[in-house]
Amino acid sequence: MSKIAATPKPPYYAVIFTSERTDVDNEYGEMADEMVKLASAQPGFLGVESAREGVGITVSYWESLEAIQQWKQNERHLVAQRQGRSDWYLSYKTRVCKVERDYGFEKD
Repeated sequence: MSKIAATPKPPYYAVIFTSERTDVDNEYGEMADEMVKLASAQPGFLGVESAREGVGITVSYWESLEAIQQWKQNERHLVAQRQGRSDWYLSYKTRVCKVERDYGFEKD
């Protein structure tokens, strides 16, 4: 199974969350797993990809700007955001992008 999100034909939206972590763990992994599970159940969610090697990059894909706004306001997600600012992140940046074109390759 590919770790690359299966997205529909564009247009759709991508939220790129780039972060630098503190040394504080304080159940970060558990919260990250919970956020993926919650986002996956959110209307308009299309998929997610994530990597961390020094700088963390998580890209979530959404059907619409409205779906992104609803996720941003999810109560549990708001808790994670507050804890991120107080405990887990030295810095982060969120970028919201409209995907107008995509293409790929997959070896048989």
